[in-house]
Amino acid sequence: MTALLAPLGAVFGGATALRASLYRRGFLARARLRSPVISIGNLAVGGRGKTPLVELTATMLRDAGRPVAVLSRGYGGAFRGDVLVVGDGVRVAADVAEAGDEPVMLARALPGVVVAVGRDRVAAGRALETALGPRVFVLDDGFQHLRLLRDLDVVCVDASDLRARPLPAGLLRERPSALSRAHLIAVSGEDEDDARAAVEALSRRFGPDRIFRVRRVPAGFVDLAGAPAPAPARAYLLTGIARPERVATDLAARGTAVTGHAAFADHHRFRGDEIEAVLRAADRSGADAVVTTAKDAVRLPATMGARPVLVWRVRCAVEDEERFRARLLAVGGGA
Repeated sequence: MTALLAPLGAVFGGATALRASLYRRGFLARARLRSPVISIGNLAVGGRGKTPLVELTATMLRDAGRPVAVLSRGYGGAFRGDVLVVGDGVRVAADVAEAGDEPVMLARALPGVVVAVGRDRVAAGRALETALGPRVFVLDDGFQHLRLLRDLDVVCVDASDLRARPLPAGLLRERPSALSRAHLIAVSGEDEDDARAAVEALSRRFGPDRIFRVRRVPAGFVDLAGAPAPAPARAYLLTGIARPERVATDLAARGTAVTGHAAFADHHRFRGDEIEAVLRAADRSGADAVVTTAKDAVRLPATMGARPVLVWRVRCAVEDEERFRARLLAVGGGA
């Protein structure tokens, strides 16, 4: 099937390259905010560690005293206006149905940071600048949002992306040659040898100063209210994310036995009957708890009966973190 779709992938890849060229040459207009803009994006669809890197970037800027706003397009949410403030840094003011799951997750995870959604991120950024004043804007999933000029483009790449094909033959939104637009390239990969080979190949092509190795790092369990919780001995997984197999691998590495796994599509809205079926399956499997992810947790009710529901959290770790922070602050210093 991949071979049959290869011609369509070539057309898609050519079209995205042409679009980028039209923006670069000025045939398509671009706009700038008064504030610095840092984009965190992907070369491919799904599961490349973008959202944890957005969280880390916003945290570093906030902890350095910069006012920060995360701008998301609000995938899966119903909001269609200029800007919706999901979190004002103190409280979460919008729900998943309106804003989408990732913005709500980020708003919960980032006290002191404004999180907002808007399909037109130029309009959203300008509205926030008018209401709140200048700040450092972090674009969540911004690499292909070319209309908004940015001061730093960070792209998350899995080692396997360098061998992949454009949609629909593969998972790439753009060909690997598009990485020439990136200021920084964050390389992930579960296989250490594969990831190291990708780092070396990209360093030779684009220069070592632009390449960073990133990893998913366990951050432990919390309950649905956010309170720390001990690891269960036996867990039944409930996920609606890309690459859910990584959660099972994470838990096994920490000594938690996985008794079953209900894996739904990325961004799936869990229905009541589906949740009830998961709880029954967890009971039958002898699990001590149902375990889900932070992204999935915002799509679940606050309480789910007597059985514990725990959230497995991961964070992003960057090799040579001080060099990465310095690049961020060099951009964000003007806010």
